[in-house]
Amino acid sequence: MSLPETDIDARIGARIRGLRTEKNLTLDGLAHLADVSRAMLSRIERGESSPTAQLLGKICGGLGITLSTLFAATETPASPLLRRREQPTWRDPASQYLRRQVSPPGTGSPVDIVEVEFPPGGSVAFDTQRLAGTDQHVWVLDGTLELRLGEEVFRLETGDCLLTRFDRPILFHNPTGRPVRYAVVISHGAMRP
Repeated sequence: MSLPETDIDARIGARIRGLRTEKNLTLDGLAHLADVSRAMLSRIERGESSPTAQLLGKICGGLGITLSTLFAATETPASPLLRRREQPTWRDPASQYLRRQVSPPGTGSPVDIVEVEFPPGGSVAFDTQRLAGTDQHVWVLDGTLELRLGEEVFRLETGDCLLTRFDRPILFHNPTGRPVRYAVVISHGAMRP
């Protein structure tokens, strides 16, 4: 269920605005917490900008959520089944990675599953998403993925899985000339409402 670029940008903007409002944050307040300019945040909320994964990571950090939480479909009725054809996808305009939200939304599960197809040579960095009680498993399904966690570098091959915490900068990089496909399994701790 890939959406046209303008539609997905509008949906992302509306979702950010809704989450910001839920947290009683002003545009200025979130801009400060996310270390993003107020003007850029405003353009994103109005659906006038195609934000990159790195920029969305900063905004999510300011909101105290993960990218998975941002992309969780709120308008979809809760169901334990989400068929592949219905799983929302999003392509990062900077790195061109394709992100698929695999987990059924609205179930209250403390786990989110995301599938990523990362192009050859691609990189994306997330600065400082510090989320207490939240961690992720990065499981390489096919190919090679390099992860830099702060100063540590891990090279993951097909079948390898790395547990990471949301406590330091992370860089995802495909060092090869072929795509890599991996799953990210995010645990939010306790059951969510």
